Amino acid sequence: MPLEPPNLDDRTFQDIVDETKRLIPRFTPEWTNHNVSDPGVALIELFAWMSEMVLYRVNQVPDRMYVHFLNLVGIEPFPPSVARANLTFWLSSPADRVVRIPEGTEVSTALDDADATVFSTAGEAVVSPPTLTTAHTSNAAHLASTDVWDDLTLPGQSAVCFPSSPLAEGDALYLGTKESLAGFAVRLDLAADAQGIGVDPRNPPLAWEAWNGEAWVRTLVESDGTGGLNKAGSVVLLVPQKHEPLVLGGTLAHWLRVRLLRPQPGQPTYQASPRIASIALQAIGITVPAEHASAQPAELLGRSTGVTGQSFHVSTTPVAARRDDEHVVVVDRRGTHDWQEVPDFAASGPDDLHVVWDSNTGEVQFGPAIRHPDGVVRQHGAIPQDGAEIRVTGYRSGGGAHGNLGTRTLTALRTALPFVASVTNLEPATGGVDAETPQEAKARGPLTLRTGQRAVTASDFEAIACQASVEVARARCLPAAESGSSVVRVLVVPQVRTDPRLHRLDDFALSAQLHAVVGKALDVRRMVGVPIELGTPYYQGVSVAALVRSLPGRPAAMVRQRIVDALTRFVHPLTGGSDRTGWPFDTTLTATAVTQVIEAVEGVLAVDELQLFEYDLRTGRRIGGGRESIVLEPHTLFLSAEHRVVVR
Repeated sequence: MPLEPPNLDDRTFQDIVDETKRLIPRFTPEWTNHNVSDPGVALIELFAWMSEMVLYRVNQVPDRMYVHFLNLVGIEPFPPSVARANLTFWLSSPADRVVRIPEGTEVSTALDDADATVFSTAGEAVVSPPTLTTAHTSNAAHLASTDVWDDLTLPGQSAVCFPSSPLAEGDALYLGTKESLAGFAVRLDLAADAQGIGVDPRNPPLAWEAWNGEAWVRTLVESDGTGGLNKAGSVVLLVPQKHEPLVLGGTLAHWLRVRLLRPQPGQPTYQASPRIASIALQAIGITVPAEHASAQPAELLGRSTGVTGQSFHVSTTPVAARRDDEHVVVVDRRGTHDWQEVPDFAASGPDDLHVVWDSNTGEVQFGPAIRHPDGVVRQHGAIPQDGAEIRVTGYRSGGGAHGNLGTRTLTALRTALPFVASVTNLEPATGGVDAETPQEAKARGPLTLRTGQRAVTASDFEAIACQASVEVARARCLPAAESGSSVVRVLVVPQVRTDPRLHRLDDFALSAQLHAVVGKALDVRRMVGVPIELGTPYYQGVSVAALVRSLPGRPAAMVRQRIVDALTRFVHPLTGGSDRTGWPFDTTLTATAVTQVIEAVEGVLAVDELQLFEYDLRTGRRIGGGRESIVLEPHTLFLSAEHRVVVR
């Protein structure tokens, strides 16, 4: 347990009042009225109250010294992280020429609001007219594909989308383009015959997908005016950010495909395959990654005085994490030199062009001179020449949780762009986190000191993974012996900041960016020869079936909804468990614990029956029969599935 800090002065308000009253006869013996109604006693109580406030502040000195100690050992609050979103720029007409979206294009929630949240594009995007060059159909039962390009381009001909007879899940129509459509919003204009009638036009059993170089990934369908390929109309697709070429049927192209799915229970399917007589492809927009940060121009910070330990400040803070082209520049008699940013000067020599750039304060520091135990003063980091100009290239400023915006909220284009009609975010902006508070830094400090920034024990791996990014909510390390292999497995639970009742299995997948950040942090701190495997836990779905009696006068529907919400939060990797910080690893879920959660819900009288079921989160089906408890494997966490609660 931590050491209890000393109480430097433990006197209370009443102690000070009593002590002062005892001194009255010594200094003013003529004062004999010591009652509360006496004005002099009122003054004593006033000064006693003020003295108590001073003593309270004095007793905060140990806590203040603790913070100063953390500063001395280099533990500083994490800066805010920026939220990210994909902005879709819609063109005023289909692209017939190259249209460019410059890097740094700003989009906000409102044009005239001073408090508007501003996002800027992270890179340049180019829209060019696409060229559809080939089309194939594929039978799910065979690997071979059939070229149907002539059927789609010759007058009077038509192509069957799904060639199996009867129709089979996995049949597909492939469309190949000459250029990559990565990030494009494309419109497919189709002339189709009503052969495939029978499906729900609002929810056809179809999946539009694109090849990203490794796998087929889902393509967002913005609109479908064909009723599921059953009539002439247009389908608007948003192609993912990676779209790579693939050889299919002997043809090299960038492929899109529409694949027939198994209909959901109760969903109608096609009576016959749709037929397409013609097809045209046009680019009508592009999706560009953006972040909650504003671009700042290059700045002159000042001139060097030629001494050690100089510091300068940029004008706008906080500073977002620097990109490769954002750095400190020193201009002196020898020319212009880029200086490398480092986390500290511990490994810097006197000739190393190193600086430390604080993201929170915007301070740019140059290396200090340190006296070592042998009496020699060593310079850590080079010193800019006297009179040299200290500059920073353009940088970005912003970040914080207020950048986590909802869908279709970023709609105001702050700079007019040729051929661009509008812009919006079709998915929520996520990833924004406020700067770390001093209290959070104090809690993190001891963990950092214990690991020594080296990954040796399982707790070291877990602490380093959590410190690598604010997007990491929890981490679990399975040592080589426990994981059953020669590899140390680190399981990461990403931070998901939406309502837990809306969370699904795919929300807990590791993004490529987060995987790279955590993997790099572990790699530089692991012991030589220790292989690391980074991944996510296996999420075991849990479905609760319960028969509950409610208190008289309580609406059954309301009580049921409260129970389902409580169960969803209790059986959850982020909000679950008795302490509501996430369901613990290696902890068995029991019917008794679930019963206690339900009985604590307002309006519940008693739980008559309760069973726990394992649930496959992919297929949406229960596994096996009901049981009284479900045991977790070391690499597993629980995630709520569909609960069935009957209230009577």
